[in-house]
Amino acid sequence: MNETGYVHEDTKKAVNLAIEQLNYSPNEVARSLYKRKSRLIGLLLPDITNPFFPLLARGVEDEMRLHDFRIIFGNTDEDHEKEQDYIQTFQQNNVIGIISMTNNLSKSNYNDMPIPVVFLDRTSSNHPSVYADGKEGGRIAAHEMIKRNSKRITLIKGPAHLQTAQDRFKGALEVLSSSNVDFYVMSTTSFSFKDAEKWARDLFEKYEDTDGVIASNDIVATAVLHEALRTGRKIPEDIQIIGFDDIPHSSLLFPPLSTIRQPAYEMGREAAKLLLNIIKNKKLDIKNIQLPVSFIERSTTRKDEANV
Repeated sequence: MNETGYVHEDTKKAVNLAIEQLNYSPNEVARSLYKRKSRLIGLLLPDITNPFFPLLARGVEDEMRLHDFRIIFGNTDEDHEKEQDYIQTFQQNNVIGIISMTNNLSKSNYNDMPIPVVFLDRTSSNHPSVYADGKEGGRIAAHEMIKRNSKRITLIKGPAHLQTAQDRFKGALEVLSSSNVDFYVMSTTSFSFKDAEKWARDLFEKYEDTDGVIASNDIVATAVLHEALRTGRKIPEDIQIIGFDDIPHSSLLFPPLSTIRQPAYEMGREAAKLLLNIIKNKKLDIKNIQLPVSFIERSTTRKDEANV
């Protein structure tokens, strides 16, 4: 089977027939223990119900399969202990590297890791990482909202423990602070839709005159859109909304959501390439890869009159 020595042709035929009849496939973990070399990669997601993270995961998986590596997934639910358990499970299964979308700010789980780690959609000064330009994304969202004549903008600040969310917030805040529009800041602690529904209700109770919302991600933007419609606001005439991520359902909403696109699939592939280069002991010219973002104009923003 390994083609490492001479085998009589009749024997080879008999073995191949048995493999076919028994539907045999090698045990990857056992084989890696025997060879002291693995083809397994651990991939940690913080919340598999958020459609953005499977896009990242698909990019990782597709790139790894091109190089004959396989993925073991772990969903941490943003729970530190669950994350530790998965890391231990990965090591017990002899993974050769880990790609992590951790929400653990200290990242202490990874400091003494005996295998290489790459962070995805997260930033790190100690480990290689791949992420989008969130700060520029925040700037773009604010500029687009101002260009389309919103005068009382609510900026939804994402979870404080996520650097990527804070980058978006800081970029938008930078632009709004130097503009002539009024704006409010609303703090949030997660990206879950259940929490976002409550925050959307709070938003319109506290800032009833809001005519523009820059959301921390598309899930939060979706909750704001639903609440705006429920309370009788017309979109985009009465209120404009811009999300962040460009997850698949954003274009299927009614009205379709204008948003800042992160190139999630491409980010996943880049993280996989980075980890593969580390595994192959290649010199890394760039350890931290930042990918550009772009504005996707749909129907929750008005037309930019200057470009009509």
